Amino acid sequence: MSAPDTSRPTDTSRSSEASRPSRLGRPTVLAVGGYAATRVIGLVVLAIAAAVTGEDGTHRLKGRWDSVWYVRIAEHGYGYETVLPNGDVHSDLAFFPLFPALERGLSGVLPVDAATAGLLVSWTAGLAAAWGVYRCGEHAFGTRAGILLAVLWGVYPTAFVQSMAYTETLFTALAAWSLYAVLRGRWILAGLLCAAAGLTRPTAVALIAALGVTALVLLVRDRRLPWRTLAGVLIAPLGWLAYIAYVGVRQGRATAYFDVQAAWGNSIDGGVALARFIAGLPWPAALGLCAALALLGWLLALCVRQGQPLPLLVYTCGVVFVSLVGAAYFGSRPRLMMPAFGLLLPPAVALARLRTRAVVPVLAGLALASAAYGAFTLLGPGPP
Repeated sequence: MSAPDTSRPTDTSRSSEASRPSRLGRPTVLAVGGYAATRVIGLVVLAIAAAVTGEDGTHRLKGRWDSVWYVRIAEHGYGYETVLPNGDVHSDLAFFPLFPALERGLSGVLPVDAATAGLLVSWTAGLAAAWGVYRCGEHAFGTRAGILLAVLWGVYPTAFVQSMAYTETLFTALAAWSLYAVLRGRWILAGLLCAAAGLTRPTAVALIAALGVTALVLLVRDRRLPWRTLAGVLIAPLGWLAYIAYVGVRQGRATAYFDVQAAWGNSIDGGVALARFIAGLPWPAALGLCAALALLGWLLALCVRQGQPLPLLVYTCGVVFVSLVGAAYFGSRPRLMMPAFGLLLPPAVALARLRTRAVVPVLAGLALASAAYGAFTLLGPGPP
């Protein structure tokens, strides 16, 4: 397995086509339109399943699980806590502020409530994310691979969350465009987008690391660091740090945010909780889960072997690492890894070698499978 080429970490295009200036054109329409088609399929399947079962599909998208917490923050600000029967205290300070702030702002200018505003933010951010994902894939491996990467992100197994009032699409949009800015050498813009991502999800630490490692490689290679690069790296963690500091000041202790997360069961334990979860499963289920983790490891190895751009590779590995080393509810981990769209580059590049008439049925089948799984999960009792 060969290491990724880090000799030019901010210019990793594979062809003259990928290195031309980005502009809105037919490939972009295909990428964003293809992604949008996968989400429409998901919504249609959900609507049909909800009608058959007598459930409220719209409520499942904007009024359950974390969506309720974001709406409460949007409407009333921070300060709400709930005590579980076992004595655990869940505080809304576990949720970062950018998404509920956008809900509050949008509901203030449009005749919609905060919950509906959350859907609008999520769906709009999903289109922006697909565009950014496409640009990253195009820059690295050409237009066709970029289009397929955007569509594959829309048929990710837990892609139904992209249609919910959740932060995954907003965070992925900010991360993808930040990474693309790094690939184009626009470090200050990358830092600003990373700072915004840091106000969206704690997973932003992976994006911060991607910018920092890439800048470090540049410094070692060139024995100098342009001031714009340094500025971008210094700006990148400000959003994440600002919220951690806010919670610390509000609660009166520096580690308050991490204490809040621990109360939710989201402390970092190095993967101990994951190992215990696997050990407690019946052996067929444990074997299947181990196979899934092996597949994940294989995908990461393929990401390295195909020589992905360094910032994208570090970001992808970082998101996967953060998602696996925490003690969070296991069922949420696939969702937490969804912003790591670099995992889909190996299959995107492989599909790009096939004829369109062979690719379309594959994508259609994946979209239907993802939609069916999404409807089953959303209409069931378990959290995403």
